[in-house]
Amino acid sequence: MLESYVTPLLMSYVNKYIKNLKPSDLQLSLWGGDVVLSKLDLKLDVLEQELKLPFTFMSGHIHELRIHVPWTKLGSEPVVITINTMECILKLKDGAQDDHESGSSSTSRSVSEGSKPVAKPRRLQQAAPSDPDLPPGYVQSLIRRVVNNVNIVVNNLILKYVEDDIVLSVNITSAECYTVDDIWERAFMDITAPELVLRKVINFADCTVCLDKRNASGKIEFYQDPLLYKCSFRTRLHFTYDNINSKIPSVIKIQTMVESLKLSITDQQLPMFIRILELIIALYYGEIGGHKEGEGEEGSVHIREAGAILPAMDVDMENQVTSQYSSPELYLHGSPEEADQGWVSWAWSFVPAIVGSEEEMEEALYQQRETGGITNNPQHHTPKDPIVSIGFYCTKASVTFKLTETQSESSYYSPQKVKSREVLCLEQEGITIEVLMMGEPFFDCQIGFVGCRALCLKGIMGVRDFEENMNRREEDAVFFSCGDSLSSKGMTYLTNSLFDYRSPENNGVRAEFILDATNHKETYTEIAGMQRFGAFYMDYLYTMENSSSKGSQDYSVVNMEEAVPAVQETSIKRLVVGPLDIRLHSSAVHRILKMITCAMDHEYEPYCKPQQEIVEESHGPATPEEISNLEEFIPTRLTCLTLLQVSVTVSMAEFNLLHTLMPVIMGRKTAPGPVNIPVFQPVRPLPSVQFQVERVNVEHSVPMYAPELVSTVSSLSQPSDNLLHHCYAHLYLKVFGFQAGLTCLDSTGGFLPLTPIIPSFSTALYGKLIQMPAYWNKRSSVPTTECIFELPHFTVQATRAQTLLIQAICQSWTHSVFNGAPLTLSESLLNEVYKSPGVKSPGPSPTLEGSVQNLELKFCSRATVKCASGTVGAVKVCARTPGSGEGVKEKLVPLIQGPSDTKELHMSRWLNEIRKPESLLAPDLLVFSVQVPQQGDDCRNSGAVLLVSVQGIAVNVDPVICTWLLYQPHRGREGRQQQQTPGSVPLAKRREDEVSVGSTPLAKQPSNQASDYASSPVKTKTVTAGCISSLKAI
Repeated sequence: MLESYVTPLLMSYVNKYIKNLKPSDLQLSLWGGDVVLSKLDLKLDVLEQELKLPFTFMSGHIHELRIHVPWTKLGSEPVVITINTMECILKLKDGAQDDHESGSSSTSRSVSEGSKPVAKPRRLQQAAPSDPDLPPGYVQSLIRRVVNNVNIVVNNLILKYVEDDIVLSVNITSAECYTVDDIWERAFMDITAPELVLRKVINFADCTVCLDKRNASGKIEFYQDPLLYKCSFRTRLHFTYDNINSKIPSVIKIQTMVESLKLSITDQQLPMFIRILELIIALYYGEIGGHKEGEGEEGSVHIREAGAILPAMDVDMENQVTSQYSSPELYLHGSPEEADQGWVSWAWSFVPAIVGSEEEMEEALYQQRETGGITNNPQHHTPKDPIVSIGFYCTKASVTFKLTETQSESSYYSPQKVKSREVLCLEQEGITIEVLMMGEPFFDCQIGFVGCRALCLKGIMGVRDFEENMNRREEDAVFFSCGDSLSSKGMTYLTNSLFDYRSPENNGVRAEFILDATNHKETYTEIAGMQRFGAFYMDYLYTMENSSSKGSQDYSVVNMEEAVPAVQETSIKRLVVGPLDIRLHSSAVHRILKMITCAMDHEYEPYCKPQQEIVEESHGPATPEEISNLEEFIPTRLTCLTLLQVSVTVSMAEFNLLHTLMPVIMGRKTAPGPVNIPVFQPVRPLPSVQFQVERVNVEHSVPMYAPELVSTVSSLSQPSDNLLHHCYAHLYLKVFGFQAGLTCLDSTGGFLPLTPIIPSFSTALYGKLIQMPAYWNKRSSVPTTECIFELPHFTVQATRAQTLLIQAICQSWTHSVFNGAPLTLSESLLNEVYKSPGVKSPGPSPTLEGSVQNLELKFCSRATVKCASGTVGAVKVCARTPGSGEGVKEKLVPLIQGPSDTKELHMSRWLNEIRKPESLLAPDLLVFSVQVPQQGDDCRNSGAVLLVSVQGIAVNVDPVICTWLLYQPHRGREGRQQQQTPGSVPLAKRREDEVSVGSTPLAKQPSNQASDYASSPVKTKTVTAGCISSLKAI
């Protein structure tokens, strides 16, 4: 009879997870085809052991459980398991359990532990009967088909997590898991050759997530708006097997698709939401929660690394997933999907052996006790790790921030109500999160966005800047935009997913995965990532390769007392941000700062407090073999960040309430006082300062196992440069094409062309910081900190009107904080700065231009001394006066020039001779070195040292300086004519100045770029031969 095989299979799951069941009654109900169980209590300890989560179940109940077994059509219709109203409450694990929890938990544990010795033999006895009319191969095939096609339906699933005053609840109206065919339609399927594939679908309907705050008595006074309200999504599971008798699939793909994801966060929920994120990060880095048995010294290494905020849980996180595949056998030789059908762990169906592996181990131990020996099972070996691919895809997502206010009813005894007001919205398109792993040796995570933007909603702090009656355009509300839109980019974010009809799995072809670090870096480049997404792309790659030549697969992690790892580990994170446009106006800045103040309004203690660095005594010097291995390879973690085409625009403040926000952000609690709410009126044209960067590269590297490495290297008498280099955390910053200027937002919503104030330049910064500095206190020759800054060329140019406008923009943001008054802008000042193309100014004002060449600064800190040095190649300041167009050309007046040969500066011949631009071999203008001793017990106070070498500097005091300083905005035609008079210079004097400067001919039309005078050839680094210090004025 089939009942003798199928009934024990179903009863094993029900009896394992539910308390106080009578197997005889359950067996009779199953033989009838339907069983209905009501008001069930879950075995909480079994759930904790099976799920292996860092949480404790406080309670677990099932209102109703239905099992339908179609005995007459068992080979063509699925077994249906229905759960109606399941509720579980969880909390974070701690050392001591609460009193109210210990009662139910201890009862469940005692019951389950007492029933194990009896239930296990009974299950084995029930599985023993065999029907001579049914061949064993047929029974095995039939059971595999039954297990592969079990349907699980959950109605009204409620999960709650409580911590401090936080109550996080997840409510899913319905969820259903069933088997599908090759076009993802519901069907009764089996694993057949040559495809050897099993597909499943899980549909989630109306998922609602709530985050509320409870009081000291545990009650929720005010219910907040749900974080997520009635969101539906679907998950596709794809299992590929090597052969029809495989117990574990070789490739597992689980991917989830959400069409629309709308999150809502209020100001009261924001601290709790950040607290939940901190909990996830702390669990990932191992800062809280005990490590599971079997992790051994690997887990202890990760705990120590987590104190340095390093992503050292890569291997540990993979172990938590891959360790579940440690045993290849399943109950009754069933397929891996047998474990999927555990009605409690339906959400964990992507783990094929989460239940079956442990049951097989228990059966093997029981057989050993019965036979008195060890069972020789040829299949008890470590299987090949399956390839696991997990994906999450979202077409459109939005996060809306709200501010709440309490409203009282008219009656005194009426409850208070909370009303929310939307102020900020963050929208994303084409979101992709993909994880690919294969056991411990390989882990990769990729995250990408096609497009992203942020916009202002309604009003903020009483200012009605974006109310519906303001008739503001949507372009004015957007203050952050990045990437493209789905309409222009297409569905590239779904490439090669189970939701892409072009993917190999949807065309009957086995997918190929790149599991080699070298090929991965060549395939998933920065260009490829931006072509697929466009806004944001992150690739995190972790690999582990065996360093021994014997080909051993023992991927054990470094011992706490061992400095040489048994494997070669690499960790690389690459982040790329596409074209980015940020507009910081009053509405955006006040909303961002308001969200920051709301996020800081909490009294939560951190999960992990930083521990003091303890210097451990060395357990003996490292052997030459260990030093040789370290010289060959040292595991490091590398993080690379690239920003492309960044534009940041800071507009003049249309309203300013920063005096109410900045004290809170700076940590000063101020008593709330009366605030004058301004009446908002859009200012057009709106002056702005804009910063543009073509590219920014940031690289950060740090040793993967800093404590072990530093303790070993610091014990060496003469460590090599390579070993010392890896004992530092290194930071490289490169900026290309940075420029800044003035622009203006006109009435049409567009910005005028940029008027450069700082022309385009590039710079670089390098810094390194020693790890575990306590180990190096007695090594005075080893630098603890070192920084190098290089700036080949830097130029600033501006008229007096432009500086007044920049001053007005800055003061519009700072006047409320520093109790000042904002500057008033005149129309003539705006007209002077933002000249219309082709219109000549009646009174052109001079432009001051200053440039610095070959600037290099160095800083070094050691245990006994701090040093700083620097060089300045050249400094030049000049004034450029535009021509009037009546034969008067643009003239250039030098004000400061260095280095300059000042030997014959007092002679008239110096003014008349023609001088060419500075030679490439000319000495640097300024060279300095500073050395200051540190205070210490064994410090020899030798005094500070200052060395300065200054070359000749020529200064010209010209009336054009007064013209620039005394500039006033024009008020009428006469004022403009009078303003022009002081700037006029006789033609002979102008020619004499041009000859004295000796610069190349200038363009006739006014130019906003750096002049040729300021752009003399860039010199290479030279050594100053002597020290010439003279300062004379013409």
